[in-house]
Amino acid sequence: MPRLFHRPPKYRLHKTTKQAVVSFFGKHIYLGPYGSQKSHQRYQEVLKDWEAARHQPSEQRQTDELPLEPAEKLVLSVTPNMLREKRLAGSPITISELIYVYRQHTHEYYRKNGEVTREAGAIDDALRLLRKHHATTYVAEFGPLALDELRHAMVRELDWSRKYINKQVNRIRAMFKWASSKEIVDAAVPVALQQLAGLKKGRTKARETERITQVDDAVIDATLLHLPPMVADMVRFQRLTSARPGEVCSLSPGDIDRSGEVWIYRPAEHKTEHFEKDRVVAIGPQAQAILKQYLGRLETDYCFSPAESERMRRALATARRTTPLSCGNRRGTNRKTSPKRSANDRYTTASYRRAIHRACDKAGVDKWSPNRIRHTASTEIRKRFGIDAARAVDGHGSTSTTEIYAELDLQKAIEVMREIG
Repeated sequence: MPRLFHRPPKYRLHKTTKQAVVSFFGKHIYLGPYGSQKSHQRYQEVLKDWEAARHQPSEQRQTDELPLEPAEKLVLSVTPNMLREKRLAGSPITISELIYVYRQHTHEYYRKNGEVTREAGAIDDALRLLRKHHATTYVAEFGPLALDELRHAMVRELDWSRKYINKQVNRIRAMFKWASSKEIVDAAVPVALQQLAGLKKGRTKARETERITQVDDAVIDATLLHLPPMVADMVRFQRLTSARPGEVCSLSPGDIDRSGEVWIYRPAEHKTEHFEKDRVVAIGPQAQAILKQYLGRLETDYCFSPAESERMRRALATARRTTPLSCGNRRGTNRKTSPKRSANDRYTTASYRRAIHRACDKAGVDKWSPNRIRHTASTEIRKRFGIDAARAVDGHGSTSTTEIYAELDLQKAIEVMREIG
């Protein structure tokens, strides 16, 4: 079907500013508040300009001379300094304008290795709902009551869990706190928003999530039978060291100090590195025995590689072949020439988790995630050596964080009550 080059430009909504916008010849023209009479009148004027310009040769089109609406100039120049000057001049600032500059800040601040982190994505989810309900609300008028109504919308429209809603509310509060530090809003606004208490368990319609608990060693052993050898070694290594899934995936020979009886692994990247905390993973003899076969590579290469695991799988399938090579399919003829996904040089926490879930399906056990291995290891360490030892191994800053991972030893409580109860 031929493209309609002469079709008039459409009247559209610019979601960030809630302005009507029209585009042609590479030019974006903002028309005013979306749906307003003023914006439709302006749209008709722009159509006349477009009709006159489209009959001119491309080299004669002077689209830069089209008059800019104040809204367009505003969008092109919205910065924290501009909003601060606007506030000092006595002009009100809308939630939409604040979201626009704050999102630019979060996508610059929440970066790791040049990529935007998941925290920025979670903030975007909260801001998207805020903009939907309060785009034209003035920031000075957004108080605890409006935040509470927005929280109800999180339950009603998005079905977020209670704990996640509390986190999202705190992310919205953080935007106003940041705006206060930039003198975009009065300091009283974020202080007022802090007066809204978080949702309590059993006193809200928000759904509850199941607590992440340890996974039994029997379930792990049953899953190991159906895992690729390399992924099975990742699970065994994590079970012995209580490392985080991301730390297992990013393990390289150059990150390991093998000078002592117990090896020391200092991850190049870890969860708390932006707090300037050093993370150390101690590797004992059993974990060393698992790791030795993966150390004969370049110092910067990853120990656990999906591409290498796939080569191992194909080699094993070839070794198990019973059909003579002169019969049946020739080696490699049944592979896809252009697969949608190809094996990478390192596992991610997502691909590591998916491999375990596939093995769980084959083993006929409930699916479990690799972060639960850390709960299992931490609980065992606390049971045998105490909570301070579990805190040191897990790399937590305080024992209160370790309490989340190391479950209380119920058997010990039963034994005590058997004696004194």
